[in-house]
Order: sequence, then structure tokens, then C-alpha cells
Amino acid sequence: MAKIAKFGGSSLADANQFKKVYEIIKSDPNRMFVVPSAPGKRFKDDTKVTDLLYQAYYAKEENEFEMVFQQIKQRYQDIIADLHLDFSLEKEFETIETNFRAQIGIDYAASRGEYLNGLLLAHYLNYPFIDAADVIYIDEYGNYDAKLTDPVLTQALKDCGYAVIPGFYGTLNDGSKQIKTFSRGGSDVTGSIVAKNAHVSLYENWTDVSGFMIADPRIIKDPESIETITYRELRELSYMGASVLHENSIFPIRDEGIPIHILNTNRPQDKGTLIVESTCHKPNHIITGIAGKKGFATIMIEKEMMNGEIGFSRKVLQVLEENQVSLEHMPSGIDTMTLIVHTDDFLEKEQDILAGIHRAVHPDSIELDSNLALIAVVGRGMKDGRGTAARIFEALARANINVKMIDQGSSELNVIVGVKNVYFEKAIKAIYEMFIEREA
Repeated sequence: MAKIAKFGGSSLADANQFKKVYEIIKSDPNRMFVVPSAPGKRFKDDTKVTDLLYQAYYAKEENEFEMVFQQIKQRYQDIIADLHLDFSLEKEFETIETNFRAQIGIDYAASRGEYLNGLLLAHYLNYPFIDAADVIYIDEYGNYDAKLTDPVLTQALKDCGYAVIPGFYGTLNDGSKQIKTFSRGGSDVTGSIVAKNAHVSLYENWTDVSGFMIADPRIIKDPESIETITYRELRELSYMGASVLHENSIFPIRDEGIPIHILNTNRPQDKGTLIVESTCHKPNHIITGIAGKKGFATIMIEKEMMNGEIGFSRKVLQVLEENQVSLEHMPSGIDTMTLIVHTDDFLEKEQDILAGIHRAVHPDSIELDSNLALIAVVGRGMKDGRGTAARIFEALARANINVKMIDQGSSELNVIVGVKNVYFEKAIKAIYEMFIEREA
């Protein structure tokens, strides 16, 4: 059965990485469709090609533009030379330079890294090249337009057999032929769209890590990897900061039941992480993963008998909507309701929101708190386990960390706790020790 292989920027950063990608693709004839990102960093202080494209497009001085544009050209020329290819991108660069000077659009500029890498990789593999601008349609908000895309892309893939399709961009769906990009990390979304329309058996997402880790390796030294994770678990962890895979990439293929395999280009022998719709495989631990974010604020609204006041929650949430502030969580009691929002968004409209709440529901009091971090403990094993929340409290109590809030969904898939920002890393370490190290 056919597979799609999407490669991230670190996997295609230089000629040596291109060679690894070539070996991976050619080692399995079922890897029929390839989606490349733009070249990423070659070393710690390097600059990604996409960032160089932004710099060139926004350059105010001629000498700055020339210097940065030459850097971009050199990155591709170095890859071509080191691979000893009889291939040139000079005409493409002439067109891109003309369009940059005409300022035809920032999405066009940002997409050229993937476009050029797609042309180069297609030549190297001797695969047909399909320009994403000809087969993928995106609306003005950066969302995939399935109605326009699917029939065109399905036919193009069927006609080619094997193909390279660059990630991250497509065409605006208004018929203007204007280049439009997904959000950053959108090559994952392109891979998912191609997987859906090629009706593949597996979507391989190749990156520079061997799958998902149970916790952030910047906080936990050598955390265990996750062998199998469900779409729902992935969504929860991605939303709370786990960033191996673009969170929107699961939606085009979720209904198709196509699994995603996260693999390491530099260690192709590693098992990686398999992402599936559902599974009978029991996880190694009660929890699947831990992830979190800093920078939240709480708005605690208190009013006696609020539970008997019809429309109370709707009126409060309407105040947030009117001020364009999104709600993250809303734990509540009989006489209290707590709104959790991003601090930066809230501070800009703090007094307007407070005044709006007072007018809308006439609370007895409103208390504000900031510098809150949210930590999600996620796992399908929690449903059949006992005392998960108690163990989280125990872990945090032993670390002398006060819990500011707790929220558990009815699905029993995750528990979210709030702690002060300063205790964020310490809390994750305490939870990891309780659920992973003690069970080892």
C-alpha cells in the first residue's frame, strides 16, 4: 500500500540530510509521495531559509536585500554542488527576485523555500513535481478548502503515480491564483491533505526527534518516548504546547483512519510514535504524556445563587467575545465561576472586560490573578485507572507546590492543573516522577 513521507526543515537542511532522505525514500517503493519543507537550520545559530525569505522581502535597503537574497541562493547552490547534480535554479531565482521587488505578497515570499526545495528534491529523486499552487486551495483565513482541493489533487496524484509536492502553501480559493500559506508548520497539514487524497495506508512524518516524548526533554532529561498515541491524546498535548506535529494536521485524515508515524530522519531505525484513531494497545503507563504552557490569568467571579440565574454563563462569555478574548478553561462552583484566559490578551482589555462583566451579571466580587501556568496530564489509561487526580495532588504536595486550579473533562482523558509560572518546570518534574519513574 502507498505511503506518503513528509520531511521537516531539519531533515532537508543541507546535502548530507538530502542524502539521508534519498536513502529513506528509495529503501521502500511504497513511499510514493513526498512532501518537503524548506531547508531548516544546519547548526544551532544558523537561520532557516523561510526566515531569510522574510528578511529579504521586508528589506528596506538595496544592499540588505542583495546580501540576504544571495544567502538564500547560496543555500540551494551549496546543496546542488555537494550532491553533484546537473541542475540549476537560476531562472527560478530571477522570477522570485522580480516578484519580491514588486512586493506581490508575503505569503508568496514565505512559500518559496518549500517550492525551491520541492523542485530540487524532485530532480534528485527523479520524481514528477506537482506545484502545490496548482492543486491545493486555501481560504483567506489559512484553512484548507476540501471542496475545491480534493477532486483536483486526487486526479493529479493518480496521474503521476510518484510525486513530490511542496508543503506549507497553496492558492487562495477565490480564483485569483494568489499564493496562500497555512500557518507556520503547515507542511504537516499539506502532508495530511496529500495522504487523504492519495488514499495512502500510512502518513510518515520525518523530523529530527524519534517521535513524541512523554514530557518536554528540555525539562525532563531523556524522557521516555510514546510508542502509540490516539488522535485525541495528540490533540490535547499539542494544544498544551507539545510541538512535534502541527496540531491542525490531523483533521484532514482523521475521518479516513490513516495513521501517522513520527520518525527520525537521523535515526530511521528507531520505532518512533504511531498516531492512530483508536487502539486496544494498552499504554506503558496510566498517563500518555505531560505538556503545558505559561502565561495565563484567572478571572474569578463570585455571586450567590448564580447557579439559579438562567443565562449567567452566556452573559459572561459574551463579554469576552465582544472584547475578542478567547476562553481557555472555565472551572466553576455553585457560587463561583473562573475564567482562564491568556494574560497578554486580557491585559490589553482588562478594565473593559471587568466593566462589561459588572454590567452583564452584577457579581458580588471579581478577583484577578496572573502568572498562571497550565499543565495537562493526558492519557487514555486514566479512564480505567484509579486515583489519578489524587496522585497528581500528592506529587505536587511533595514538591511544595500549591495547586491554583484543577479541571477534568468528562471524557476522563486529561486532567489540567494550574500552578504559578515559577513552579512550572518543577511541577512537570514532580508529575513525571510520580507516574513514570516510580512505575519503571
